[in-house]
Amino acid sequence: MPASRKPQPKACEKVGLISDYPGNVMALRSLLLYLSRHQRLRRWMETSPAAAGLTARFIAGLKLEDALAVAERLGRECILTSLDHLGESVTSLEEAEASREAYVGILHRLAGRGLEATVSIKLTQFGLALSEEACRANVGRLVSEAARLGKVVEIDMESSDCTERTLEIALAMHQAHGNVRAAVQAYLYRSEGDIERLCGLGVPVRLCKGAYREPPAIAYQKKSAVDENYVRLMKALLERGRYPGLATHDERIIDEAHRFTRERGIPPERYEFQMLYGIRRDLERRLTREGYRLRLYVPYGEAWYPYFMRRLAERPANVLFLLRNLVRG
Repeated sequence: MPASRKPQPKACEKVGLISDYPGNVMALRSLLLYLSRHQRLRRWMETSPAAAGLTARFIAGLKLEDALAVAERLGRECILTSLDHLGESVTSLEEAEASREAYVGILHRLAGRGLEATVSIKLTQFGLALSEEACRANVGRLVSEAARLGKVVEIDMESSDCTERTLEIALAMHQAHGNVRAAVQAYLYRSEGDIERLCGLGVPVRLCKGAYREPPAIAYQKKSAVDENYVRLMKALLERGRYPGLATHDERIIDEAHRFTRERGIPPERYEFQMLYGIRRDLERRLTREGYRLRLYVPYGEAWYPYFMRRLAERPANVLFLLRNLVRG
């Protein structure tokens, strides 16, 4: 899939990027990344009642049964879900196959309980960094079983070195089975071209802003530029996309989606909003009360500590964001 590049930022804009990442923010990011690998702190966090109280807000639990219970509760509140089994990037093809079988088991449990839920996967868990051929085979087995059970597989996006391969595999799965949705990151210059192609081929898209640290050569650096591109891509998906998922906690963007869909006569059943579990409970209640479709990503698993710390480190502003929303919720 060819990359669509936006014009490079001007030199003066590149200098301005420094103010977007001041020294204290970079120091906090480095600290969080260091702590994500700190085994002693990890053991303490995983056994501390205080830590459990914090993470329970954002992580469903350690076991599949915990996530299923959360999905059932949210279903009673008319909220859709996507289960995300947390895990590290695999280091062997045997681990990749084990990850595939774990997700096949999740699909069967969802179908057995009659839950209207998808599963969310990262291709590095299926062996993408080891063998693209093996990864494609693993994903194909999962997507095929999901199609048989009437389920959808959400293919998450990771860092930019995975973008092309992830989209190619997602496209192949759509052509073979028709039950995948591919994530696209608004902060990448190439995403406009990716969305045009995916929409033209009828592939559903999940639009997110993007949380990995990418260089100015391939990605917008300023939040205002990312937000502007997100809105532009969102409108394209609402007009031409097939049941897009709009992944955002930004009320201004959500309000713009409301305004745009009313203006164009686009009914709410043609798209859904998506959020992370536990982040904006107030906004969840507002959207469901107003009759919009909402899907929460529900993460679970024993690898919650690295996930939790890396999510904070990806965008250090999330530290204040999470604290602020703990108070708001």
